[in-house]
Amino acid sequence: MTTPRERTPARITLTVIGMVLLTGLALLLVYETRRVLTWIVIAAFFATALHPLASWFERRVPWIRRGLSTLLVFLLVFLVLAGLVAVFVVPLVNQGTQFVNDLPRIIHDTQAGRGPLGGLINRFHLRDYVAAHGAQLREFLTRLGAPTLGFLRGTATTVAGILTIFVLSYLMVLQGPRIVDGVLDVLAPRWGKRVRRVGRECARMITGYITGNLLISLICGVLTYVVLAVMRVPFAGLLALFVAFADLMPLIGATLGAVVATLAAFLHSLTAGIVVLVFFIVYQQIENHVLQPLIMARTVRLDPLTVVISILIGVELAGLLGALLAIPVAGVLQVVVRDVWRERRVRHAADRPPPDGGKAEPPPVGAGAEPPPGEGVTPRRTG
Repeated sequence: MTTPRERTPARITLTVIGMVLLTGLALLLVYETRRVLTWIVIAAFFATALHPLASWFERRVPWIRRGLSTLLVFLLVFLVLAGLVAVFVVPLVNQGTQFVNDLPRIIHDTQAGRGPLGGLINRFHLRDYVAAHGAQLREFLTRLGAPTLGFLRGTATTVAGILTIFVLSYLMVLQGPRIVDGVLDVLAPRWGKRVRRVGRECARMITGYITGNLLISLICGVLTYVVLAVMRVPFAGLLALFVAFADLMPLIGATLGAVVATLAAFLHSLTAGIVVLVFFIVYQQIENHVLQPLIMARTVRLDPLTVVISILIGVELAGLLGALLAIPVAGVLQVVVRDVWRERRVRHAADRPPPDGGKAEPPPVGAGAEPPPGEGVTPRRTG
């Protein structure tokens, strides 16, 4: 007959094996559903940014309930997105059509050595290179048509992802307060109050970062479009849209957009290239020293080293999406770590004994205070 002591090692071994198998299954599940989990994370960030606006509508107007306030907020977001499409996409389509119509003339001028591309071809003797490697270039261009099906499939997946994120964000804003209240009711009152406070700080930080970053990118895109349009650089709308999207990426995005726009301006003319280069140098100084501190000073308080490390880790884990979400995730972790450290200090201060070894003297009895029972009272003689 085996004793409980003899069964303990086998039980521990089986428990460890079970935990390892469960961890492996959890990691496999995360890997297989990584695309859906990415959509959920993006939707959660957007829902966190839109939740205060829906709550504001619900508080300000008494007859508006949560469902109606959420619907109004998302209608407002849809109108803003439609306005951005009208401002950027319509000129982009017109310029794309113009580029297709002008493509034969551009090719003819390039072959004749005219225009910016023709001058580059003559200067660097690229015509001789094209003539010597014509067969390889034609084979390369033929292979470019092979990934068309994959491109279409990726486009369909992107559209489905955008719609899914929109629906998930709507449901999170609509049902979020009820779900949060239900989870916090399960916790103890002290823990529930602490989680609510930390969550409020994280939500304020995420909302400020998203709105501030979008505002800075919008300013950058509009000013870039104005400068490119004044200098008559071709495809100013497309270049400005690229610069605005690139500016969403912290640190390196503005430089990347500036390089592309400046190269396009130099291809147009030397004067336009110099003007656009000076504009980006001046604008990046204003953005780094005026716009960034003014808009994000009260939201994301991270030192530059933490920002760079967060972006590098985010790019390595999730590419462009990781770069966009690296700073808010680092800010959330900073809020959580700061709260844990604060709670630990308070707990250590409460457990620390008094300096006098724990013997506290009773407070002196003042002139107007009532003395304790049995002290300061002369007993009455009887008899």
